[in-house]
Formats: sequence, C-alpha cells, structure tokens
Amino acid sequence: MKELVVISGKGGTGKTSLVASFAYLAESCVLADCDVDAADLHLVLQPEIIERRNFSGGKRAEIISQKCTGCGKCAQVCRFDAIIVDKGIYKIDPIACEGCGVCDWFCPEKAIAFNPAINGEWYVSKTKYGIMVHAKLGIAEENSGKLVSMLREKSRKMAEKQNQDLILTDGSPGIGCPVIASLTGADLALIVAEPTLSGIHDLERVAQLVKHFGIAGAVCVNKWDLNPELSSRIEQLTKELGFVAAGNIRYDRTVTMAQINQQSVVEYQHAGCSEDIRSVWNVIYETLTSSQ
Repeated sequence: MKELVVISGKGGTGKTSLVASFAYLAESCVLADCDVDAADLHLVLQPEIIERRNFSGGKRAEIISQKCTGCGKCAQVCRFDAIIVDKGIYKIDPIACEGCGVCDWFCPEKAIAFNPAINGEWYVSKTKYGIMVHAKLGIAEENSGKLVSMLREKSRKMAEKQNQDLILTDGSPGIGCPVIASLTGADLALIVAEPTLSGIHDLERVAQLVKHFGIAGAVCVNKWDLNPELSSRIEQLTKELGFVAAGNIRYDRTVTMAQINQQSVVEYQHAGCSEDIRSVWNVIYETLTSSQ
C-alpha cells in the first residue's frame, strides 16, 4: 500500500484540484481530505456520506450552578478570560475555553465539570473515484492535528478493508501541527509551489519539514507560465533539495470551470492544463511504484 500526500506552503496553490484529478487518473483509490481547517475536496467529488461520527479533540469546562458559590476564584486564575459573569452567575465562554483545567484545580467547591468537547464531525463517504474519509471542524475549533491523525488512520483501515493499494491525501497547508500529522509515515509528499518570491519561501519551509521526517519529496509548479524565471528557480531548488521534479502546470481558466461543474480538471477537459496534470501524475505514479 502506498500513500501520496499533496501539500503546499500555503493555501490556495491548487493542491485540492490536483488530488481530485489524481483520483480520476488512478481510477481506484482511497481518498483522505486532511485539510480539515478548510476542507473542500467534497465540493468536487460530491460524496455520499455512509458514516458520520462526532469528533472530540479535548474537554471543555462547565460550571455546575448548584455547587457554585460565586467566589470568583475561577475568573481570577483563568488566563484565557473564559469565565464570564451574567447577572451575577458565573459561566464558561465555550469559545474562549481552552480546556486547560486550571479553574477546576483551584475551585474550592469543586463546582466545575470537564466533559468531552464536540469539535466537529468526520465522515466516510462514497465518491465516483472510491471511498473518501473527510471531516468538518466547528467554528473556532482546534485540535485539527489530532483529527488529521484520526482521518489518516481511518483511511488506511478502509484501504486494507477494500484491498486498495493507493491512498491519496489532500494535506494541510503550511508547516504546523496539522501538516506534520498529514505527513508522518507517508511514502511520498508532493509539494505544489507557485512561481512567486513568497512561493519559493513557502516551498523552502515545507521542504525542510519533509526532509526532517525523512519522507521522499517531489515538487510541481502550478501556473508556471505566469513567471517562467521564478519557475526555473524553483526547478533548480528542487534539484538542490534532492526532490523529484514532477513537472509544471500552466495557468488555465478551465480549473475554475471544472470546479463550477463539480468535476476534476482532467475529467472536465482533456486539453490545456489537463495534459500537464496527466504528465505530473505519470511521474508521481512511477515514483510511487518504483519505491520500496
């Protein structure tokens, strides 16, 4: 079983469109949308949910009004200003509460309870390309790294259950905890870069993360023709990093039209940037299948 994780130094580089196209070209796979803070792979794949579960990434405080004497000790020790007073009654602001437990520790009346916080939902769905595991975090919710780890574990189990030998993962952007959770244990990380100065900086940062975990890396440049000079610099940087140069993808408005029509780019049109995506996929597939 092989797992490809598509990542980028920031959001909006086109990695989700690539994953959807790769799924079409692979014909059979398990998909995992691990960009849980801004999940949008479902917008293209139109999944049919077959399993839905709540996600709890931690606990949240709740004041037991029958026990509370209104001493205010919890408000004094809370560093997140999560304790509010409403008409003389102490309450917890669920958005501000970080679940650290300090208020419970210092409450003289033991009037604070900690219950699992429901931070979002995760799903197993059917798509036209195969099973997809994905999720939706609630507004202002955190613990996305834990959710990503859970999604990847579930996708691996689904692949084993269905005898699938490929997992395509839409990873989180950046270099934070969700990205680390998206990467660890993967067989290959494809970094989608943009030909801008900030794009090069983003590529350098995320590439160092990939190398830190000892994962094989590949790079493709999206919209390369908007700045051929910087695209050439990215190609040179790719060689210096020891990563696979997966190819370049031209700027094409077809990408937007495909999204509007809820289709992958290569499904919507065979010419234009679809040719580039197919070429990138051939390189990636060969790299995956040739690795031990």
